[in-house]
Amino acid sequence: MPATTRSLRTPIGVGIIGLSASGGWAATAHLPALRALDGFEVRALSASSAASAGAAGEKYGIPLAFGTPEELVRRDEVDLVVITVKVPQHRELALAALHAGKMVLSEWPLGNGLAEAEELTALAESKGLRTFVGLQARSAPPVRYARDLIASGYVGQVLSTSVIASGRGWGGDIPGRNAYTLDPTNGATLLTVPFGHTIDALTMALGEFTDLGATLATRRTSVRNETTGETLPMTAPDQLAVHGLLESGAVASVHFRGGLSRATDFHWEINGTEGDLLLTGGTGHLQFGQVTVHGARADEAALKELPIPASYETLPQLTTRRTEMAYTVAHAYEQIRADLANGTHHAPDFAHAVRRHRLLDRIERAAAKG
Repeated sequence: MPATTRSLRTPIGVGIIGLSASGGWAATAHLPALRALDGFEVRALSASSAASAGAAGEKYGIPLAFGTPEELVRRDEVDLVVITVKVPQHRELALAALHAGKMVLSEWPLGNGLAEAEELTALAESKGLRTFVGLQARSAPPVRYARDLIASGYVGQVLSTSVIASGRGWGGDIPGRNAYTLDPTNGATLLTVPFGHTIDALTMALGEFTDLGATLATRRTSVRNETTGETLPMTAPDQLAVHGLLESGAVASVHFRGGLSRATDFHWEINGTEGDLLLTGGTGHLQFGQVTVHGARADEAALKELPIPASYETLPQLTTRRTEMAYTVAHAYEQIRADLANGTHHAPDFAHAVRRHRLLDRIERAAAKG
Protein backbone atom coordinates (compact mmCIF):
# COMPACT_ATOMS: atom_id res chain seq x y z
CA MET A 1 0.00 0.00 0.00
CA PRO A 2 1.52 3.39 -0.96
CA ALA A 3 2.58 5.73 1.85
CA THR A 4 0.13 8.39 0.64
CA THR A 5 -2.76 5.94 1.07
CA ARG A 6 -1.54 4.82 4.50
CA SER A 7 -1.43 8.41 5.73
CA LEU A 8 -5.16 8.80 5.05
CA ARG A 9 -6.36 5.50 6.51
CA THR A 10 -8.41 5.72 9.71
CA PRO A 11 -7.72 4.61 12.29
CA ILE A 12 -3.99 5.01 11.81
CA GLY A 13 -2.34 1.71 12.68
CA VAL A 14 0.53 2.26 15.11
CA GLY A 15 3.47 0.00 15.89
CA ILE A 16 5.59 0.95 18.91
CA ILE A 17 9.23 -0.12 19.02
CA GLY A 18 10.39 -0.34 22.62
CA LEU A 19 7.14 -0.93 24.50
CA SER A 20 7.95 -3.04 27.56
CA ALA A 21 5.83 -4.78 30.17
CA SER A 22 8.22 -3.43 32.82
CA GLY A 23 7.36 0.17 32.06
CA GLY A 24 9.41 2.97 30.53
CA TRP A 25 8.60 6.04 28.45
CA ALA A 26 6.56 4.20 25.82
CA ALA A 27 4.31 2.64 28.47
CA THR A 28 4.08 5.80 30.58
CA ALA A 29 3.54 8.37 27.83
CA HIS A 30 2.97 7.05 24.31
CA LEU A 31 0.55 4.19 24.90
CA PRO A 32 -1.87 6.07 27.21
CA ALA A 33 -1.67 9.13 24.95
CA LEU A 34 -2.63 7.12 21.88
CA ARG A 35 -5.42 5.34 23.73
CA ALA A 36 -6.87 8.65 24.86
CA LEU A 37 -7.38 9.76 21.25
CA ASP A 38 -9.66 8.82 18.39
CA GLY A 39 -8.02 8.11 15.06
CA PHE A 40 -5.15 5.90 16.27
CA GLU A 41 -5.05 2.19 16.98
CA VAL A 42 -2.00 0.53 18.54
CA ARG A 43 -1.76 -2.70 16.62
CA ALA A 44 1.81 -3.89 17.13
CA LEU A 45 4.83 -3.67 19.38
CA SER A 46 8.38 -4.93 19.42
CA ALA A 47 10.62 -5.44 22.43
CA SER A 48 14.13 -6.72 23.14
CA SER A 49 13.15 -10.38 22.76
CA ALA A 50 10.22 -12.54 21.74
CA ALA A 51 9.52 -13.33 25.39
CA SER A 52 9.56 -9.65 26.39
CA ALA A 53 7.32 -8.79 23.45
CA GLY A 54 4.87 -11.52 24.37
CA ALA A 55 4.65 -10.28 27.96
CA ALA A 56 4.04 -6.71 26.78
CA GLY A 57 1.45 -7.80 24.24
CA GLU A 58 -0.45 -9.71 26.89
CA LYS A 59 -0.25 -6.91 29.46
CA TYR A 60 -1.41 -4.17 27.10
CA GLY A 61 -3.75 -6.18 24.92
CA ILE A 62 -1.84 -5.56 21.69
CA PRO A 63 -2.37 -8.34 19.15
CA LEU A 64 0.93 -8.25 17.26
CA ALA A 65 4.03 -8.61 19.45
CA PHE A 66 7.46 -9.13 17.90
CA GLY A 67 10.92 -9.86 19.22
CA THR A 68 12.55 -7.79 16.46
CA PRO A 69 11.65 -4.40 14.97
CA GLU A 70 12.21 -5.78 11.46
CA GLU A 71 9.12 -7.96 11.88
CA LEU A 72 7.05 -4.98 13.01
CA VAL A 73 7.95 -2.60 10.17
CA ARG A 74 7.03 -5.21 7.54
CA ARG A 75 3.43 -5.60 8.73
CA ASP A 76 0.70 -4.08 6.57
CA GLU A 77 -1.35 -3.37 9.70
CA VAL A 78 1.24 -0.76 10.74
CA ASP A 79 1.02 2.70 9.15
CA LEU A 80 3.05 4.69 11.69
CA VAL A 81 6.17 3.32 13.37
CA VAL A 82 6.90 4.94 16.75
CA ILE A 83 10.53 4.66 17.92
CA THR A 84 10.90 4.95 21.71
CA VAL A 85 14.26 3.29 22.39
CA LYS A 86 17.64 4.77 23.30
CA VAL A 87 19.19 7.37 20.99
CA PRO A 88 22.02 5.19 19.57
CA GLN A 89 19.38 2.93 18.01
CA HIS A 90 17.27 5.64 16.39
CA ARG A 91 19.11 5.71 13.06
CA GLU A 92 19.04 1.96 12.44
CA LEU A 93 15.35 1.63 13.32
CA ALA A 94 14.22 4.71 11.41
CA LEU A 95 16.11 3.52 8.34
CA ALA A 96 14.36 0.15 8.51
CA ALA A 97 10.93 1.75 8.85
CA LEU A 98 11.52 4.23 6.03
CA HIS A 99 12.83 1.53 3.70
CA ALA A 100 9.63 -0.41 4.49
CA GLY A 101 7.63 2.61 3.32
CA LYS A 102 6.24 3.54 6.73
CA MET A 103 5.60 6.87 8.34
CA VAL A 104 7.87 7.36 11.36
CA LEU A 105 7.66 9.16 14.68
CA SER A 106 11.05 9.14 16.39
CA GLU A 107 11.67 10.24 19.92
CA TRP A 108 13.98 13.23 20.26
CA PRO A 109 16.90 13.48 19.51
CA LEU A 110 16.22 12.19 16.01
CA GLY A 111 19.75 10.88 15.58
CA ASN A 112 23.01 10.58 17.45
CA GLY A 113 24.31 13.85 16.08
CA LEU A 114 23.59 16.11 13.13
CA ALA A 115 24.87 13.78 10.39
CA GLU A 116 22.44 10.99 11.32
CA ALA A 117 19.51 13.42 11.45
CA GLU A 118 20.39 14.77 8.01
CA GLU A 119 20.70 11.25 6.58
CA LEU A 120 17.28 10.20 7.87
CA THR A 121 15.63 13.39 6.66
CA ALA A 122 17.08 13.03 3.17
CA LEU A 123 15.84 9.43 2.92
CA ALA A 124 12.34 10.31 4.10
CA GLU A 125 12.12 13.18 1.63
CA SER A 126 13.35 11.01 -1.24
CA LYS A 127 10.58 8.50 -0.49
CA GLY A 128 7.87 11.10 0.08
CA LEU A 129 7.09 9.77 3.55
CA ARG A 130 5.56 11.75 6.40
CA THR A 131 7.75 11.92 9.48
CA PHE A 132 7.45 13.31 12.99
CA VAL A 133 9.80 13.90 15.91
CA GLY A 134 9.03 13.91 19.64
CA LEU A 135 9.59 17.60 20.38
CA GLN A 136 6.30 17.80 22.25
CA ALA A 137 7.08 20.77 24.50
CA ARG A 138 5.78 23.01 21.72
CA SER A 139 2.43 21.16 21.91
CA ALA A 140 1.94 21.75 25.66
CA PRO A 141 -1.06 24.06 26.27
CA PRO A 142 0.89 26.39 28.65
CA VAL A 143 3.69 26.82 26.10
CA ARG A 144 1.28 27.52 23.24
CA TYR A 145 -0.59 30.01 25.43
CA ALA A 146 2.63 31.85 26.33
CA ARG A 147 3.63 31.95 22.64
CA ASP A 148 0.27 33.49 21.70
CA LEU A 149 0.41 36.03 24.53
CA ILE A 150 3.78 37.19 23.22
CA ALA A 151 2.50 37.32 19.63
CA SER A 152 -0.56 39.33 20.72
CA GLY A 153 1.64 41.99 22.34
CA TYR A 154 1.06 41.12 26.00
CA VAL A 155 4.66 42.07 26.92
CA GLY A 156 5.07 44.64 24.14
CA GLN A 157 8.44 44.49 22.40
CA VAL A 158 10.44 41.60 23.83
CA LEU A 159 13.65 42.93 25.35
CA SER A 160 15.13 39.78 26.85
CA THR A 161 14.45 36.25 27.98
CA SER A 162 16.12 34.24 30.73
CA VAL A 163 15.94 30.56 31.61
CA ILE A 164 17.42 28.76 34.58
CA ALA A 165 16.61 25.06 34.84
CA SER A 166 17.63 21.76 36.38
CA GLY A 167 18.00 18.75 34.09
CA ARG A 168 17.28 16.20 36.86
CA GLY A 169 19.65 13.63 35.38
CA TRP A 170 23.41 14.33 35.36
CA GLY A 171 23.31 15.04 39.10
CA GLY A 172 24.88 13.17 42.00
CA ASP A 173 22.79 10.01 41.53
CA ILE A 174 21.33 8.31 38.48
CA PRO A 175 19.10 5.28 37.87
CA GLY A 176 21.14 2.42 36.45
CA ARG A 177 19.01 2.28 33.29
CA ASN A 178 20.12 5.84 32.44
CA ALA A 179 23.85 5.24 32.82
CA TYR A 180 24.32 5.54 29.07
CA THR A 181 23.49 9.27 29.29
CA LEU A 182 26.74 9.89 31.18
CA ASP A 183 28.75 9.37 27.97
CA PRO A 184 28.21 12.15 25.39
CA THR A 185 28.98 9.81 22.48
CA ASN A 186 25.61 8.13 23.11
CA GLY A 187 23.74 11.30 22.11
CA ALA A 188 21.45 11.69 25.13
CA THR A 189 22.85 14.51 27.24
CA LEU A 190 21.81 17.59 29.20
CA LEU A 191 22.33 19.53 25.96
CA THR A 192 20.36 17.28 23.64
CA VAL A 193 17.48 16.24 25.91
CA PRO A 194 16.14 18.80 28.45
CA PHE A 195 17.91 21.77 26.88
CA GLY A 196 16.97 20.57 23.39
CA HIS A 197 13.26 20.33 24.24
CA THR A 198 13.28 23.69 26.03
CA ILE A 199 15.18 25.59 23.38
CA ASP A 200 12.78 24.28 20.75
CA ALA A 201 9.87 25.79 22.70
CA LEU A 202 11.78 29.02 23.33
CA THR A 203 12.59 29.54 19.67
CA MET A 204 9.00 28.70 18.70
CA ALA A 205 7.79 31.51 20.97
CA LEU A 206 10.55 34.06 20.46
CA GLY A 207 12.45 33.27 17.26
CA GLU A 208 15.79 31.72 16.37
CA PHE A 209 19.25 32.70 17.53
CA THR A 210 21.15 34.99 15.17
CA ASP A 211 24.27 35.10 17.34
CA LEU A 212 25.33 33.04 20.33
CA GLY A 213 28.08 32.04 22.71
CA ALA A 214 28.17 28.96 24.90
CA THR A 215 29.92 27.23 27.78
CA LEU A 216 29.77 23.47 28.48
CA ALA A 217 31.39 22.02 31.58
CA THR A 218 31.52 18.74 33.47
CA ARG A 219 31.69 19.71 37.15
CA ARG A 220 30.84 16.24 38.48
CA THR A 221 33.15 13.68 36.95
CA SER A 222 31.46 10.76 38.67
CA VAL A 223 27.96 9.87 39.88
CA ARG A 224 26.36 7.13 41.97
CA ASN A 225 24.31 4.36 40.43
CA GLU A 226 21.09 4.40 42.48
CA THR A 227 20.48 0.73 41.77
CA THR A 228 23.85 -0.77 42.70
CA GLY A 229 25.58 1.99 44.65
CA GLU A 230 28.63 1.81 42.39
CA THR A 231 30.44 4.92 41.20
CA LEU A 232 30.13 5.66 37.49
CA PRO A 233 32.31 8.03 35.45
CA MET A 234 30.59 10.99 33.79
CA THR A 235 32.10 12.75 30.80
CA ALA A 236 28.90 14.42 29.58
CA PRO A 237 28.54 18.11 30.53
CA ASP A 238 26.44 18.79 33.62
CA GLN A 239 26.55 22.57 33.21
CA LEU A 240 25.42 24.44 30.11
CA ALA A 241 25.15 28.16 29.52
CA VAL A 242 24.06 29.73 26.22
CA HIS A 243 23.63 33.44 25.57
CA GLY A 244 22.99 35.44 22.44
CA LEU A 245 20.65 37.50 20.32
CA LEU A 246 17.37 36.36 18.84
CA GLU A 247 15.92 37.40 15.49
CA SER A 248 13.96 40.21 17.13
CA GLY A 249 17.10 41.62 18.73
CA ALA A 250 16.08 40.35 22.16
CA VAL A 251 18.86 39.10 24.42
CA ALA A 252 18.60 35.47 25.56
CA SER A 253 20.35 33.72 28.44
CA VAL A 254 19.81 30.02 29.20
CA HIS A 255 21.50 28.05 32.01
CA PHE A 256 20.89 24.33 32.54
CA ARG A 257 22.51 22.34 35.32
CA GLY A 258 22.43 18.66 36.19
CA GLY A 259 20.51 17.32 39.17
CA LEU A 260 17.79 19.15 41.08
CA SER A 261 18.04 22.44 42.95
CA ARG A 262 16.76 23.40 46.40
CA ALA A 263 15.98 26.80 44.90
CA THR A 264 14.77 26.85 41.28
CA ASP A 265 14.18 23.94 38.91
CA PHE A 266 12.48 25.76 36.06
CA HIS A 267 12.19 29.52 35.66
CA TRP A 268 11.62 31.10 32.23
CA GLU A 269 11.13 34.87 32.06
CA ILE A 270 10.13 36.92 29.05
CA ASN A 271 10.61 40.64 29.69
CA GLY A 272 9.19 43.34 27.42
CA THR A 273 8.44 47.02 27.13
CA GLU A 274 4.83 46.56 28.28
CA GLY A 275 4.92 43.56 30.58
CA ASP A 276 6.50 40.34 31.78
CA LEU A 277 5.73 36.63 31.56
CA LEU A 278 7.06 33.85 33.76
CA LEU A 279 6.77 30.09 33.33
CA THR A 280 7.71 27.97 36.35
CA GLY A 281 7.82 24.26 37.07
CA GLY A 282 9.44 21.50 39.06
CA THR A 283 11.79 20.23 36.38
CA GLY A 284 13.78 21.54 33.43
CA HIS A 285 12.16 18.92 31.22
CA LEU A 286 9.67 21.28 29.60
CA GLN A 287 8.54 18.42 27.34
CA PHE A 288 6.50 17.13 30.28
CA GLY A 289 4.40 20.30 30.00
CA GLN A 290 4.00 20.70 33.74
CA VAL A 291 4.47 24.46 34.05
CA THR A 292 2.43 27.39 35.31
CA VAL A 293 2.16 30.70 33.45
CA HIS A 294 2.34 34.00 35.33
CA GLY A 295 2.16 37.52 33.95
CA ALA A 296 1.80 41.23 34.62
CA ARG A 297 1.59 44.25 32.36
CA ALA A 298 0.91 47.97 32.28
CA ASP A 299 0.44 49.26 35.85
CA GLU A 300 0.21 45.83 37.52
CA ALA A 301 2.90 45.71 40.19
CA ALA A 302 3.00 41.96 40.79
CA LEU A 303 2.83 38.83 38.71
CA LYS A 304 -0.36 36.78 38.85
CA GLU A 305 -1.16 33.32 37.58
CA LEU A 306 -2.69 33.30 34.11
CA PRO A 307 -4.99 30.26 33.85
CA ILE A 308 -4.79 28.44 30.54
CA PRO A 309 -7.92 29.28 28.50
CA ALA A 310 -10.22 26.39 27.67
CA SER A 311 -9.53 26.87 23.97
CA TYR A 312 -6.02 25.44 24.50
CA GLU A 313 -7.42 22.29 26.07
CA THR A 314 -8.08 20.60 22.74
CA LEU A 315 -8.38 17.23 24.48
CA PRO A 316 -11.05 17.71 27.17
CA GLN A 317 -10.86 14.02 28.05
CA LEU A 318 -7.41 14.74 29.50
CA THR A 319 -8.15 17.88 31.53
CA THR A 320 -8.04 15.89 34.78
CA ARG A 321 -4.75 14.20 33.80
CA ARG A 322 -2.45 17.23 33.43
CA THR A 323 0.18 15.76 35.76
CA GLU A 324 0.55 12.59 33.68
CA MET A 325 3.40 12.20 31.21
CA ALA A 326 0.86 11.26 28.54
CA TYR A 327 -0.81 14.69 28.69
CA THR A 328 1.58 16.67 26.49
CA VAL A 329 2.40 13.66 24.29
CA ALA A 330 -1.30 13.28 23.55
CA HIS A 331 -1.49 16.89 22.39
CA ALA A 332 1.44 16.20 20.07
CA TYR A 333 -0.35 13.17 18.62
CA GLU A 334 -3.48 15.28 18.17
CA GLN A 335 -1.44 17.67 16.02
CA ILE A 336 -0.07 14.72 14.02
CA ARG A 337 -3.58 13.40 13.46
CA ALA A 338 -4.73 16.81 12.20
CA ASP A 339 -1.74 17.08 9.85
CA LEU A 340 -2.44 13.67 8.32
CA ALA A 341 -6.16 14.39 7.95
CA ASN A 342 -5.72 17.86 6.47
CA GLY A 343 -2.44 17.55 4.60
CA THR A 344 -0.86 20.23 6.79
CA HIS A 345 2.62 20.32 8.31
CA HIS A 346 2.32 21.85 11.79
CA ALA A 347 3.76 18.99 13.88
CA PRO A 348 7.59 18.96 13.99
CA ASP A 349 8.99 16.57 11.39
CA PHE A 350 12.47 15.25 10.55
CA ALA A 351 13.34 18.43 8.66
CA HIS A 352 12.48 20.44 11.76
CA ALA A 353 14.59 18.08 13.85
CA VAL A 354 17.56 18.81 11.59
CA ARG A 355 17.18 22.52 12.32
CA ARG A 356 17.31 21.79 16.05
CA HIS A 357 20.30 19.46 15.62
CA ARG A 358 22.07 22.24 13.72
CA LEU A 359 21.49 24.63 16.62
CA LEU A 360 22.91 22.10 19.09
CA ASP A 361 25.90 21.53 16.80
CA ARG A 362 26.40 25.29 16.64
CA ILE A 363 26.34 25.50 20.44
CA GLU A 364 28.91 22.72 20.78
CA ARG A 365 31.21 24.44 18.30
CA ALA A 366 30.79 27.77 20.09
CA ALA A 367 31.65 26.15 23.42
CA ALA A 368 34.72 24.46 21.93
CA LYS A 369 36.02 27.83 20.71
CA GLY A 370 35.74 29.25 24.24
